[in-house]
Amino acid sequence: MRLWTLHPRYLDAQGLVALWREALLAREVLRGRTIGYRHHPQLARFKASARPRSAINAYLASVHDEAVERGYAFDRRKLGRTGACETIAATDAQVAYEWQWLCAKLRARSPAVYRRHRGVAHPAVHPLFHVVRGPVADWEIARQHAAR
Repeated sequence: MRLWTLHPRYLDAQGLVALWREALLAREVLRGRTIGYRHHPQLARFKASARPRSAINAYLASVHDEAVERGYAFDRRKLGRTGACETIAATDAQVAYEWQWLCAKLRARSPAVYRRHRGVAHPAVHPLFHVVRGPVADWEIARQHAAR
């Protein structure tokens, strides 16, 4: 499961569709409706928010907005109520880590999308997040492997 901190505008079609599905799954996990993924590390920041379900619904709403902007037919009925929701802190190192990872994916999978975004020095984040100084998130698997 990858719930990108980056703004969904940078994703290619495959990435945006995958993000939609994974965020819907994450919402089901946060609702307690699944057995699997309950302890997935990517959910930690949503669980730590004051209103986890509102946070994931806000996350989904922005993904849906991006899909509509592109002319995709994501099912609006799958959106939950968002209400007032505080933004979640994401570190600058986490954003940089994800940007590097996404650029590598795009370079291989969607060269045209990669070329469109490769000059971006400071990528925007998903509207649910705000950037603070700090390290890559502890829940990143690559980081755990590097520490060994």
